[in-house]
Amino acid sequence: MSMHRLKSVLLGIGAAMTLGAPGWAQAPGVATDIAAIHSLAARVMDGVGTPDLIIQQGASPHGYSLRPSEARALEQADVVFWVGEELTPWLDHAIESLAADARVVALLDNPKTLTREFREGATFEAHGHEDEQGHEDEHGHEDAHAHEDEHAHDGIDPHAWLDPENGKAWLDVIAAELSQVDPENAGLYFANAAEGKKEIDAAAAEVAQMFASLSDARFIVFHDAYQYFEARYNIPAAAAISLSDASDPSAARIAEIREYVENQGITCAFTEPQFNPGILNAVFSGAEAKTAVIDPQGTDIAPGPGFYPAFLRSVGQAIAGCL
Repeated sequence: MSMHRLKSVLLGIGAAMTLGAPGWAQAPGVATDIAAIHSLAARVMDGVGTPDLIIQQGASPHGYSLRPSEARALEQADVVFWVGEELTPWLDHAIESLAADARVVALLDNPKTLTREFREGATFEAHGHEDEQGHEDEHGHEDAHAHEDEHAHDGIDPHAWLDPENGKAWLDVIAAELSQVDPENAGLYFANAAEGKKEIDAAAAEVAQMFASLSDARFIVFHDAYQYFEARYNIPAAAAISLSDASDPSAARIAEIREYVENQGITCAFTEPQFNPGILNAVFSGAEAKTAVIDPQGTDIAPGPGFYPAFLRSVGQAIAGCL
């Protein structure tokens, strides 16, 4: 057989294989903001494709400079899943300019999402509860001793991925959105979402068991990022050292928290990997309370479909281990 004839045969075989394998169609391009959302999207897309992670683990979502590869992922995205501008206001402009033709899904805005208002003041009053729609109808107000130089957060607390019920709801949202752009794989997307919810339920049950005998424990966190987790497992934090992870606490706030620790029998305080441990030392110098590290981003957990359940267990283990 001549070389020309051989090439023609091989090209014909390749064309036939392509036409006969519709399942090999290119997966939709998906971009996600943080590792938790990336994990949920990766679970739904398992067997179809892999989403892109825009904000790398360990980086603060509140301020981030896109790498060329991350900007390119937004440009090529058919769908963008993100928590919303409440967490990453800078990303809103990037999405508008780079992913103008993509379906953009802000998960905080979805009616299935349970949302909570920011707590105010250095110390908290744990009397908020959820209304029938799943939204908090009452939230902690400013403590009587809160200092006037502290600027309270307003609006929705964006750390909603710390409630496993939101994680489960978002699996369905992601499956529904992907089914719109890729209807051929809709069955797989929803089947993956169903399996993902079972995995989250299993992790959530393990965490609940960790806290079965810790309801009276007293602890404080470095910044107020955990109220979704606290409310789900009925382990409310007593206070937060810093107003947010974007700023250091004032001297007045540190003094207030230090007095609170001394007077209220606080047993544990949590810092985070990216923060200066000297601030925690300033609060707990001479106190008997233990300190431990907790990471609301799961920096040390490998990204991918299994990240989210592993992340829930990690947060639970960190809190229970210290308490």
